[in-house]
Amino acid sequence: MWVLGVSVLAVTAGAYFAMRHTRRELHAMIGTETLSIQQLEQLRDVSAELGGKGDLRRTVQVVGAAHPGPDGALTAELSKAECVWFHYRVDRHYEIIEHGEFRRRKKRSENVIDHVSREKYALVDEEGRTVLVEPGDTEPDGVEQSVHRFEPVRSATGEIDLESLTPDSGSGHSEITVGYQYTEWSLRPGTRLHVLGEVEDTFGPLTIRGPGQGGHFVISTRPGSELRAERRKLHTGLAVGVVIGVVLGVGFVVGGLVT
Repeated sequence: MWVLGVSVLAVTAGAYFAMRHTRRELHAMIGTETLSIQQLEQLRDVSAELGGKGDLRRTVQVVGAAHPGPDGALTAELSKAECVWFHYRVDRHYEIIEHGEFRRRKKRSENVIDHVSREKYALVDEEGRTVLVEPGDTEPDGVEQSVHRFEPVRSATGEIDLESLTPDSGSGHSEITVGYQYTEWSLRPGTRLHVLGEVEDTFGPLTIRGPGQGGHFVISTRPGSELRAERRKLHTGLAVGVVIGVVLGVGFVVGGLVT
């Protein structure tokens, strides 16, 4: 029983750190002001007068519509649709056939390709003013799933293609590829975004990206009020789960040691 208790406490520890991250992100959303791009341009001018060009650094929230960046629109790899950001992955689904007295099959999957675009795109307000977004590894929240399909590996007769069978090499089992899962998410031009990050002008144009030193970087298709409400709900749920997990975990450990 004590082993179960330790497992429960380990899961609870993970929930605790997730709760802390959620709380900090919520506080960042509440405490960071939302500025218009015009106000950001004014801050850049003031920063240039006081400290020189390229010295602006400020954590802000900005709202606008996504548009192609300096290098133009992107083409999503799988759907071939025009976009400003995309993420696609291909997963191979296969079966392991165990040879022996009883022939058994086990279903498995593995990732073959997982690619996320990193090109900058523009955030444009209603007045046509622009700030660039440097997404890095941050995926926008709430983006469209543009592709979700499974393609089986079949022969001309419609049966599973036995040519995809990996022969037994003395290991006691062989593999057969069942098919491939294709998934893609994309951000289309014109999609309205809410961005929390650090704005800077190191290379001239105003650019918002992930802040350093553990700051928060949020890109979402949902309004700020909805994001804050979700974080509050998640934080409450995690907090309750942590309390329950500690009580159960300690109880199982003590019960196991006593018995």
